[in-house]
Amino acid sequence: MSTYEARLAALRAQLKNEQLDGFVVPICDEHMSEYVGDYAQRLGWLTGFGGSAGSAVVLSEEAAIFTDGRYTLQVREQVDGKYWQYVGVPQTSIADWLQDHAPTGARIGYDAWVHTKGWVESATKALAAKGAELVAVKSNPIDRVWAEQPQKSVAKLIVHDTQYAGQSSAEKRAAVAEWLTAHKLDSTVISALDSVAWLLNIRGSDVSNTPVALSFVLAYADGTADLFVAPEKIDDAVRAHLGNAVRLRDPSEFVPELRSMNGKRIAVDPDRAVAAIFGALQAGGAHIVEARDPTILPKAVKNPIEQSGHRAAQARDGAALSRFLHWMHETAYKGELNELSAAARLKAFREDTRMLKDLSFDTISATGPNGAHCHYKVDESTNRSIEPNSIYLVDSGGQYLDGTTDVTRTIWVGPGQPTAEMKDRFTRVLKGHIALACAVFPEGTRGAQLDSMARASLWQAGLDYAHGTGHGVGSFLAVHEGPQRIAKFAGGQAGSDEPLQAGMILSNEPGYYKSGEYGIRIENLILVEERTIAGAEGRYFGFETLTFAPIDKNLVDVSLLNSDELHWWNDYHSKVLAIVGPQLDGEALAWTKAACAGLRRND
Repeated sequence: MSTYEARLAALRAQLKNEQLDGFVVPICDEHMSEYVGDYAQRLGWLTGFGGSAGSAVVLSEEAAIFTDGRYTLQVREQVDGKYWQYVGVPQTSIADWLQDHAPTGARIGYDAWVHTKGWVESATKALAAKGAELVAVKSNPIDRVWAEQPQKSVAKLIVHDTQYAGQSSAEKRAAVAEWLTAHKLDSTVISALDSVAWLLNIRGSDVSNTPVALSFVLAYADGTADLFVAPEKIDDAVRAHLGNAVRLRDPSEFVPELRSMNGKRIAVDPDRAVAAIFGALQAGGAHIVEARDPTILPKAVKNPIEQSGHRAAQARDGAALSRFLHWMHETAYKGELNELSAAARLKAFREDTRMLKDLSFDTISATGPNGAHCHYKVDESTNRSIEPNSIYLVDSGGQYLDGTTDVTRTIWVGPGQPTAEMKDRFTRVLKGHIALACAVFPEGTRGAQLDSMARASLWQAGLDYAHGTGHGVGSFLAVHEGPQRIAKFAGGQAGSDEPLQAGMILSNEPGYYKSGEYGIRIENLILVEERTIAGAEGRYFGFETLTFAPIDKNLVDVSLLNSDELHWWNDYHSKVLAIVGPQLDGEALAWTKAACAGLRRND
């Protein structure tokens, strides 16, 4: 179907055929993934929305699309307001909207393989208040009308060697078995793709930019596991790696196996397992125990090998980014580049390392007003020329066997000078970045408790940003990894109340966005580390900065920085030169030395 209007009409016709008055469409797959395979991009196909988080509700006479503050601008540019209402979350939930808009007695369909049990319960309650009901469909109606829907990937799994993982799969499965035994459980369902990958030390290429494979695991109290994965994805190397303790089973056996658990105590994570998994277990008479996936926290707390790998990956990636920044300095002011060509050149610098496996996400290459979209995605239709005397924002990262990177730099494209306002906003973002990088906090501190440190300088000027300040990062896994997050408590993003622990990696990325003009963000990755403080009463933590690449001094108003902030800037850039410099030569090295020269106040 050539138009989104036609696709909406086709879905409504299909709903009518199925005697449904509406349908809920999230960006999601059977694994509750943030980034999903092409086959699961149902919301994008239906609406044109290209963000990584959002949902829609289609009724017979109206439709709405739900996005958070990160996508306020993007959704209005990509989704036609003639056919769709724009609804902000968490201010208004889908359940709230349905309660207000669903007709009395309506039958609202949902796919139990792309929603949590909690969502189903809340939506059911909201609709009941209207005399309406939520109906689980046997198959997704979008799949019925999406004629050219891509097939699921059949790419081969690969072994993630212990030299990078730092711990064998047998050791990880033994730890899960110990947890199951301690809680008198028979088994646990592992449905999150990065959890499966981490537990079994396997990787895949079924989702763009995230090295995971479509699969489910049932892990047992005896240390064994069932891996439900398409047989064509397995080769001899993976089979030998998994050994006899991991049984290979066809995905078609997953639901029947869940239905065979009569009387068994099965742990299921309500935040990471879809409602259909709960339904199959209930139908089979299992005793369901709701509990966090036991791999989540061990995966987030990086072991020493993973930490060392991250440092190596970051050093390599920082050199590639520094080459790019030098290239931009020499080229961009001529006005011959655009967002796509700049992103391609940055990727080429990373590929020159000969160790890049993939980008960790689609590069945000944004100039001028496009930079005001904090999760902007460039394509042929949005591609802008990088004009002289403008701000260019690039948020990018790479997937390496030894680590996953994520870094943002904001660049002034000369030859002129930025405005006083631009320098003020950039420096306030920088002050927030430094404040978080220098934070020292007691054991038990949550990310939400640190979030205001990154915003304080902006708040003083009556400014703010609509995204979280920091997310977890995996080890050759998802660039957005839980459970930890640095964000407002009321930001609608899970994880802000998770206590930070030594070994967790997070991003530090405050920003500022002026609609229609420019965007600013400074992002490094940071590692939670224990701090020794003389006379300390209890355990205290701080952050080790992992990312090293020059920050553009052309946008800094030095008068706004205090002595401690200046010290951080100069110390950071000394480290950049020490870590990145030996990997550079010629003009790139000379430029990096100049970019890392110290700053001083004139007073």
